[in-house]
Amino acid sequence: MAIKFANRMGSLKASEIRELLKLTEKPEVISFAGGLPAPELFPVEEMKEVAVKVLEEGGRQALQYAATEGYIPLRKMIAERMNTKLQTNLNESNILITSGSQQGLDFSGKIFLNEGDVVLCESPSYLGALNAFKAYGPKFIEVPTDENGMIMEELEKILETTENVKMIYVIPDFQNPTGRTWPFERRKKFMEIISKHEIPVIEDNPYGELRFEGDILPSLKSMDEKGLVVFLGTFSKTFCPGLRVGWVAAETEILEKYIMIKQSADLQTSSIAQREVAKFMEIYDLDAHVEKIKDIYRKRRDLMLNTMKEEFPEGLKYTYPVGGLFTWVELPSNINARDVLVKCLENNVAFVPGGSFFPNGGKENTFRLNYSNMPEDKIVEGVKRLGKVLREFV
Repeated sequence: MAIKFANRMGSLKASEIRELLKLTEKPEVISFAGGLPAPELFPVEEMKEVAVKVLEEGGRQALQYAATEGYIPLRKMIAERMNTKLQTNLNESNILITSGSQQGLDFSGKIFLNEGDVVLCESPSYLGALNAFKAYGPKFIEVPTDENGMIMEELEKILETTENVKMIYVIPDFQNPTGRTWPFERRKKFMEIISKHEIPVIEDNPYGELRFEGDILPSLKSMDEKGLVVFLGTFSKTFCPGLRVGWVAAETEILEKYIMIKQSADLQTSSIAQREVAKFMEIYDLDAHVEKIKDIYRKRRDLMLNTMKEEFPEGLKYTYPVGGLFTWVELPSNINARDVLVKCLENNVAFVPGGSFFPNGGKENTFRLNYSNMPEDKIVEGVKRLGKVLREFV
């Protein structure tokens, strides 16, 4: 074909496991692969009422173009919610509504990265973010990570010896893929280092409210004295992902750049979807809805981990997440999780191999399991199938 594509398309490659994971769409497959919320928890009946109210009270406005920044009442609600739960000090002028937080990731790459710039991230890190940034041609440096998240001494060494670090990407709460959470002292030390080096930080927080144990920890944004942290939030994990409503929270100087990029990308996020989210929060109790989600996910996490303890062969390592959607499994170094996946699919159970979560490759002996999407009986049966296959390999 004579068509010539942009150079950046050469760095974007379809996942080699994508075709395999298409098999998870078969009804007989028990899939722990996706990061999907439980669909039975979506407030369908309430949203019918909300949709009617939005159209009755302001249908013409809801169906019209609107400001790029987003619906002001919703932006106020988001700022107030962040201030209450995450100890920030924001108002609606600090909030831009995006089409899901994934759009915020893409915009971050577009705003901060030139080809050859350096991005620091946890090791492993969220695949969707890595792919969003790869389009802009950066180099990735993985900061060594332990059970409490990014190791601060290693971060400081890298910053002191590496040129052209343009951005740091982190998920401090219930990280995707590992489920790990940074403790308070590590967050505090991180912000001390960031303030010293003045590097922009993308704090991705899609799961922060889904804490099963203890209190929600302060966000990095709440400790941000120099306006270096860009916070990405979303309603996808706490409400309805199909609405595609997320947000960027940042200081005015940085947020203006996101607004300019948003104008050139899609002008605005869906007017009607924004008003529906705001109306739901106005007439229903979102906190009560989140508590219901947490109760179900807590039970599913416990059931998955307890069944793994019974069914998995000895010697495997896996994380104990105190919130979020995922646990992370580490196999002996001589076992490739992609080979395990092929065998698992023959037994109608699926997961995501871990190698793709490392931007520079390696660690093929790892995989991610999701516990939020499958009902309890399928969690037990799926883990039993997985354990049977693992015993053949280990």
